[in-house]
Amino acid sequence: MPGMHYDIVIVGGGAGGLELAARLGRKLGRRSGKERVLLIDRSSFHIWKPSLHEVAAGTLDVHQEGLSYSILGRSNHFSFLLGDLDSFDPVAKRLTLKPIVGEGGKVLVDERGVTFTWGVLAIGSGSNLFGTPGAEQAHLLERTEDAEAFHTRLLAAFMKASFSPEKTMSVAIVGGGATGVELSAELIEAHRELLDSIGGEQRFRLDIAIVEAAPRILGGLPEKISDQATVALERKGVRVHTGAKVVAVHADRLETSLGEVPADLIVWAAGVKAAATNADYGLETNRTNQFVVNDRLETSAPDVWALGDCAGAPWKDGQLIPARAQAAHQQASYLAKTLIARLGQRRVETPFVYRDFGSLVSLGENKGVGALMGGLGGPNFFVEGLIAKWAYTSLHLDHHRAILGTPKTVVLALARLLQQRVAGRLKLH
Repeated sequence: MPGMHYDIVIVGGGAGGLELAARLGRKLGRRSGKERVLLIDRSSFHIWKPSLHEVAAGTLDVHQEGLSYSILGRSNHFSFLLGDLDSFDPVAKRLTLKPIVGEGGKVLVDERGVTFTWGVLAIGSGSNLFGTPGAEQAHLLERTEDAEAFHTRLLAAFMKASFSPEKTMSVAIVGGGATGVELSAELIEAHRELLDSIGGEQRFRLDIAIVEAAPRILGGLPEKISDQATVALERKGVRVHTGAKVVAVHADRLETSLGEVPADLIVWAAGVKAAATNADYGLETNRTNQFVVNDRLETSAPDVWALGDCAGAPWKDGQLIPARAQAAHQQASYLAKTLIARLGQRRVETPFVYRDFGSLVSLGENKGVGALMGGLGGPNFFVEGLIAKWAYTSLHLDHHRAILGTPKTVVLALARLLQQRVAGRLKLH
């Protein structure tokens, strides 16, 4: 297939990459009947990554939540190409995509080449297993496929437990960050929904354990939030093990520095690390494989930027900007202005400034904890309960608004609310 050329090529359709493509597409439109912006992703539809724990628990239906990149491209005037990045040459300004392979190893689409004037890498990050023996046996929640695979195993485990003599099922979650905490809460919701739909003789107990090596869960957030979350989880029956380093992962248990934790299912949600292949793309990377960028999100190569989890961007006191959805959202807005200026032969001299608007954690239906307005010059404003849950939901809706617009987001939110009322929260197939 002959090579394709676009003014701007964005690799990665996560929160930041998709928002950037949508902003640029709406602003730049077409040139000579062709979109000027290309978005590349290895999936055909988009899921907001912070909601993957809901997909895993089955309290969010991926087929209702997923948004087609192709449809988003048509409405926002950008092109979409399905593919997995194989090579990236920042000097030649060219990248290649791996062949698309179907069942039986048959090549459906050959390797493709794309050239660009300006390139943006938004390829996210993955889990850091810290070299733990057996960790590859645990479920990861990096992609939609991971969440769906876990959900399939979860339903099978639910079925097994409901007919077993012990009437017990156990889940161990490695990592007490936002993903681990929120997953535990959603699993409790899923279990409650299931019990409401089955007979008394099939009811079973769900035991959930969170194993965290640090002294407390949610270590990156204020201690007050950590304490609130711990109390809320323990009231729900979740066992929170802190100061417990995972030494090894086995098929049916975790081996930790404080003893063993039995488990029918194990989820690894501890640590974030960018892909090792990032070092092969001719750009400077740091020890966690992130692309090193300056305060304008520029990589070590001219006309190539990086944003989101894959970018090691400077923040304050020698720290890097944290891997959060709000950071990718702000970076997408900044880069949209930067690239539009470049197209007009101008250069944006104002550096990117990350503003920490606080953190929110969902603890299940109508519950949450969080700190708003963090880092804006005053003390954190702590919220909990229904207010925190609504604020958490508003972050998801704000992401949809950026890529769909306000009217469509309102319609989508109402449609999903009505569907939930009719079908319930738990997806059982």
